[in-house]
Amino acid sequence: MKVLLQRVSEASVTADGVCTGKINRGILLFAGFTHTDLEANAAFLAEKCVNLRIFPDSEGRMSLSVRDIGGEVLSVSQFTLYGETSKGRRPGFDAAMKPHEAERMYRYFLNCLRSAGLKVENGIFGADMKVNIVNDGPVTFLLEK
Repeated sequence: MKVLLQRVSEASVTADGVCTGKINRGILLFAGFTHTDLEANAAFLAEKCVNLRIFPDSEGRMSLSVRDIGGEVLSVSQFTLYGETSKGRRPGFDAAMKPHEAERMYRYFLNCLRSAGLKVENGIFGADMKVNIVNDGPVTFLLEK
């Protein structure tokens, strides 16, 4: 599993012209799954995301988590995180989990995030979405399990 995490001052996602998720200060998570991923991977990365110390303290050091600051979470499914681009000019997606299985894993990941007690918004799995991001920093991390 891969999660591209961005610290944001605000972010939103729309599908078919309808806003399906909107947050203020917090983290935006693009989540992708591969064939070998288990629920344990999703639980581990959800816990990692909500506790990763990427927000500044009073001295400007990254020592606070989204949980510490009472921030919000926006999660968007992103199968292209498993796109293979080393050969040719067209990405291959053989490493991405099949959609039916990936949707189940994504819902499990969302449930793990919500169990942390934070506001969690999300996109629509498999939809063509537009994501608006105000990346704060910019601060971006790629997490894998």
